[in-house]
Amino acid sequence: MKTLYLECNMGAAGDMLMAALLELHPDREEFLERINGIGIPEVSVSADRSVKCGITGTHVAVRIGGREEASHDHAHAHEHEHGHGHEAAHAHEHGHEHDHGEAHTHGHDHVHRGMEEISSIIKGLALPQEIKTDIRKIYEMIAGAESRVHGKEVSQVHFHEVGMMDAIADITGCVMLFRELGIERVITSPVNVGFGQVRCAHGILPVPAPATALLLEGIPCYAGGIEGELCTPTGAAILRYFTNRWGRMPQMTVQKTGYGMGKKDFEAANCIRAMLGETENSGAEVAELCCNLDDMTPEEIGFATELLLEEGALDVYTTAIGMKKGRPGVLLTVICRLEHREKMVRLLFKHTSTIGIRESLHSRMVMERREYMRTGAFGEIRIKECAGFGVRKQKPEYEDLRRIARETGKSLAEIKEILTKDEE
Repeated sequence: MKTLYLECNMGAAGDMLMAALLELHPDREEFLERINGIGIPEVSVSADRSVKCGITGTHVAVRIGGREEASHDHAHAHEHEHGHGHEAAHAHEHGHEHDHGEAHTHGHDHVHRGMEEISSIIKGLALPQEIKTDIRKIYEMIAGAESRVHGKEVSQVHFHEVGMMDAIADITGCVMLFRELGIERVITSPVNVGFGQVRCAHGILPVPAPATALLLEGIPCYAGGIEGELCTPTGAAILRYFTNRWGRMPQMTVQKTGYGMGKKDFEAANCIRAMLGETENSGAEVAELCCNLDDMTPEEIGFATELLLEEGALDVYTTAIGMKKGRPGVLLTVICRLEHREKMVRLLFKHTSTIGIRESLHSRMVMERREYMRTGAFGEIRIKECAGFGVRKQKPEYEDLRRIARETGKSLAEIKEILTKDEE
């Protein structure tokens, strides 16, 4: 499976993501020519070589009317400590400068656009409809976060025209690259958001900034050791939209690596690293969650087991163990998909007496499975079939066998024998 791993040890911004993905593209110049020809008003995109901590990568610059926003006047807006620069959303509501905005001194400074106008701009781009749909959905995520920050409807939130065009350019470039690279799965590391405070036109606010914090809800993130704003709203929205799983790098065969650079220099390389490669299409990884129990009744453990299975666990089972002071106990094990592990952990803490859970990750190899109906001596019955690794297996659905046994008075073994003869 074609997999992209994004390493966000220095946060995430739209321009850095686009730059990292651009390094993976087979023809960068051709891509830049195309994105500059799709019709984003007054926008030009360029890419230059950049070196951070001895690592060579790419810095993408988005210019509005010939000027790159990162070079504009910051006097009345919060400082972008990280130097991710131009891509912040710059939302306004009822004419007040939003937390993420930068004050600009050129002609675009007092022009603001709402989501309806933004949707119209996106609709007019010379791109396939599915790409325009992705762009609109990502921008709607940003607008939704801004509306929650202001406590207003999305229709009442407006954006600086400059910031809006920057964000559209960053989102558009990332969407185009994600699609053109043929990525089937995106795995992203926990996101470093930075720490401290940023100064804006109306006061001092915490890092991550309000809209970014909302877009990061449910996403693993941490403060790290760099003071300043490392993750921007556009970066958070793009990651949220495309990421299938959050966590450590999986076992994969890496084919190409790209570095998307920020503007500023730190002790750590100011970049996003994108690693493109292949992972085995074997059912992916699963989490194994285990806890030891010695103070629950069998009924309580049985109830917890049923609930975990109902909520999506792949398997739940118990093992008899000996615990401290010679007490007999039960090892409760839950196998689940990685995207379900947080839910499973919450359920384990809520419905068992454990105060600690062990987790390990495993690769899972599974056969292809399908279900179909077969007509025989007992009418229609569901058949489960598994195939793969040179093996093919079939068996009738147990619930159907049980129903037939109750209706006919025959044993399960007799029914299976009759069904086997039907196959012959």
